[in-house]
Amino acid sequence: MKLNKSWIALLLLVMAQAPTLNVYAQQQSVTSTPILKTSESWNGAPVHYPAGTPEISAFIVEVAPGAQTGWHSHPVPSFGMILEGELEVELKDGRKNVLKAGDAVVEVVDALHNGINKGARPMKLVVFYAGVKEQPLTVTQGAAVPGK
Repeated sequence: MKLNKSWIALLLLVMAQAPTLNVYAQQQSVTSTPILKTSESWNGAPVHYPAGTPEISAFIVEVAPGAQTGWHSHPVPSFGMILEGELEVELKDGRKNVLKAGDAVVEVVDALHNGINKGARPMKLVVFYAGVKEQPLTVTQGAAVPGK
């Protein structure tokens, strides 16, 4: 079979576009689903970033069935998502927030709160802190928790 110049040019054009088409096909298989977008924590207080050298930290927190986190506060903004189980979070003023697997939350800042796993299985939470170097992420009833 003899190819004329028009067919060769078309074939070269298609071959040149193949990498672009492949990247486009790959991008079509990637999705992005928003889970949280807010400027307030769950108690309605505005989120403020602390001054200083930024330090981002991330933790997986596990709370056994029937266990509690104990009364504590966070001096820096944090946000997370419940991976498994359920957690009831109570503020000192009595307000409560019940979080279930798949729920995203912006935690309260400088507000004492206690988390209770009232479920029958462990609760797992991934949490991200927008902290500052050399500043604690969690304070328990007046005492800083190193590294957390």
